[in-house]
Amino acid sequence: MFPITMVGSLPHTDIKEAVKYSVESDIIPFLPELPALGDAMLDYIKKPGELSCLKEFTKYDFTTVKIQCVGPATLVYNEYDEEEAIQRAYAHILRIIGGLHTEEIILFLDEPVLEMVSFDRKRITLNESTLRKFGLLSVDYRKLWERLFAALEIKPGLHNITLGIHTCGNMDWNQLFALDTIQIINFDASKYGRRLIQSSEYRSDKRIAWGINERSDVRDFQKGDLLTPPCGMSPLEYSVKDCEIKLKQLKETFNAL
Repeated sequence: MFPITMVGSLPHTDIKEAVKYSVESDIIPFLPELPALGDAMLDYIKKPGELSCLKEFTKYDFTTVKIQCVGPATLVYNEYDEEEAIQRAYAHILRIIGGLHTEEIILFLDEPVLEMVSFDRKRITLNESTLRKFGLLSVDYRKLWERLFAALEIKPGLHNITLGIHTCGNMDWNQLFALDTIQIINFDASKYGRRLIQSSEYRSDKRIAWGINERSDVRDFQKGDLLTPPCGMSPLEYSVKDCEIKLKQLKETFNAL
């Protein structure tokens, strides 16, 4: 198995074809999300656990599997209150995990708003109503994650879960490296690879999932690291054929490391 996985979303509209792409490609299998069938993150979270591919995906047995859920910080920035954000993410994750046949789970929280959350409000002179309008009010995302992870830890039967964060934007990477609960950081290395490795707290025993477009995007691949695309493969930007091209490119990149 290649140390490769996908971020989550695929352009497919055929469920069996999407699941086959995930489980028969010699990579870490991932639960596909199909935005074309209603699986965009802010759509599926309205009905936690109702992903198009889940039933088909749970027909398989895995050693390791990667799943993903929209993070609570992103939900708060989309007008959910903190309690509901945590509860919806929790319910979605439990519904997925409850049907899986696997020894190990890699769980990524997808938090595209982290770039905004990392703003230092002391440097922002806009008034509070303007900040609220543009979603820039302060959110303690670390506290939200801690509450979610704590809830998962006390749920009977949950074990062998590796926690990761995916973000496509730039941020203060030291904030992620400083979190003990996070084990994998998945980011867009094609844009922010240099900034990540130049962080003063770089690595801090973390694994990196390098989101790449080409070989030069991988700056410091170490044992335990992963390769992924920079972000999800939305049907607005990718075709099913593009998925095969991306998979081949990721495998060739790993073989060249």
